[in-house]
Amino acid sequence: MEKKNILVIGGGGREHAIIWKLKQSKHVGKIYCAPGNAGIAELAECIDIKATDISAILEFLKNNSDIHMIVVGPDDPLAMGIVDKLESEGFRVFGPNKDAAQLEASKVFSKNLMKKYDIPTATYETFSNHAEALSYVRESKFPLVIKADGLALGKGVLICQSFDEAEQGLKQIMLDKSFGDAGQNIVIEEFLNGFEVSVLSFCDGKTIVPMASARDYKRAHDNDIGLNTGGMGTYSPNDKYFPKHEDFANEHILQKTVDALNSEGIKFKGVIFFGFMIDGDDVKVLEYNARFGDPETQSVLKRLESDLFEIFEAVIDEKLHEVDLRFSQEPCVTVVLASGGYPEKYEKHISIILPNKLPEEVTIFHAGTAIMNGQLVTNGGRVLNISALGKTQDEARKTAYKIAKKIKFKGKHMRNDIAK
Repeated sequence: MEKKNILVIGGGGREHAIIWKLKQSKHVGKIYCAPGNAGIAELAECIDIKATDISAILEFLKNNSDIHMIVVGPDDPLAMGIVDKLESEGFRVFGPNKDAAQLEASKVFSKNLMKKYDIPTATYETFSNHAEALSYVRESKFPLVIKADGLALGKGVLICQSFDEAEQGLKQIMLDKSFGDAGQNIVIEEFLNGFEVSVLSFCDGKTIVPMASARDYKRAHDNDIGLNTGGMGTYSPNDKYFPKHEDFANEHILQKTVDALNSEGIKFKGVIFFGFMIDGDDVKVLEYNARFGDPETQSVLKRLESDLFEIFEAVIDEKLHEVDLRFSQEPCVTVVLASGGYPEKYEKHISIILPNKLPEEVTIFHAGTAIMNGQLVTNGGRVLNISALGKTQDEARKTAYKIAKKIKFKGKHMRNDIAK
C-alpha cells in the first residue's frame, strides 16, 4: 500500500492531537506541519511558515509535490480563504472554504443564518454604531452578552452583569478596538442560563456526523471566575448531554445548519463545532466554529477509534455516509497548563521539565512550546494539554492532574476543577 504524505497547518494543541491521530493510520506516510511546535516535531517535520502565510505555504507545496492532502487547523487561515486558494491550485484540502468559514468568522452572519432558518439560538440585535449600541443596552435586561463579530482568539465574548460593564465592554470593542477589525460590528444577545455542551461534527456538504460530545472550561480560574480564554480544559463525553438533547440537536440544529448553508449556496466541508446551551429540555446554539475546537479536540480525538485519515478522505470526496465513527467507552479529561498571567501578559521561553515516563493512558499534547538551545521552553499562553483516559471520568481526572502536577515550569497556571 502506498502511504500518503500530509501537511497539517497550525501549531497548537489541536494540531498536535490531529497529527498524533493521523500517525496511527496505516495510510499515512510522512507528515509535515507549518509551523508546528516542540511536541509536534517528535511526530512530524516542522516547517518554519506561519499558518497565515498562504503564499509561502503554496510555495512549499509546489516544491513538495508528493503531498497528498492538506489539513487546515486554525480559524484565521480558513477565514482568509486558504482552502479556496489551495483548491484552485489543484490540492486536496480538508477544511471549509472562505464562504463556509463565515459561520465562525462572522457572528453577524451566523446569527442571521439561524434567525432566517429557524435554528434555536438566543435573541439578539446587531450594531455597527457605538451610540446606537449604547442606547440599546441602556434599555436592556441584564446580564447580557456582547460579541465582537470577527475572530478574537476565543476572547471576543463579554458577559455583562450591569449597564456599567456593558458600557465599558462597548468602549473596549468598538472605540478602543481591543480586538481590531473584529469589533467593527457587534452582536448583543440575551444571556442564556444552563449547561454548555461542545459537539464537533464532520460535514461533507450533505451529510453531517457528530463526534463524541465534550465540555469546555473557558474562564481562566476555578469556579468559572476570571477572563475568557481559548479554553482551560475539557472532558468527553459530556455527562449532561442526554440522548433526548442529542436527538433534538441532530434533527433541529445539525442537519438544519447544513441545509441552511446549502440554501445560501454554501457547501461546508470540514468540521462544524456546535457550542450548545442546555436548559432543561431546551437546546440552543451559543456559537459555531468552522474547525476542530481547542482543547475539545484533544479529549475527543483521544477517544476516537476510527481512522482519522479515512474520515478526512470521505469528507473531501463527499462520501461521509460510508464512514463508521467509533469512540472508546472510556472518558477522557484534558487539563491545560498555561503561562502565568494568561490570557493577559505572560513571559515566554521559560524552561519546562516533563516527567520521564507517562502511563499508557496519558498523552501530553503541546500547544505553546519550542526548543531553544536544546531545552524545551514555553512559547505561548496555553503551553501543554494533559489528556488522560480512565474507566470513569473521576479516574481520568485524577490521572490527568497527577501528571499535571509533575510538570514543572515557572509561573505554571492551571484550573483545579476540570471535570470535578
